[in-house]
Amino acid sequence: MSELITAGFNLALYGMGFVFIFLILLVIVTTFMSTLVQRYMPAPAPVVPRRSTGKKTARGPSANADQGKLVAVISAAIRQHRSGADD
Repeated sequence: MSELITAGFNLALYGMGFVFIFLILLVIVTTFMSTLVQRYMPAPAPVVPRRSTGKKTARGPSANADQGKLVAVISAAIRQHRSGADD
């Protein structure tokens, strides 16, 4: 019976040792791959939107007209929805 317990203990020790070594190697390889990716494929620079200079462009007045039409259409849709909800 003592040999069976010793064999079980050895098997558990070898199994846990193998898993521990595998996890250590996994951390090392993952760190190495992360370093390679950061070195050879850096993150793209963030796109910063340009600020408006305040000058009106050729599409400035028409954009205001389109905005006004959009507000009118949305207001009409809301009125129609509310009037239909009361029925």
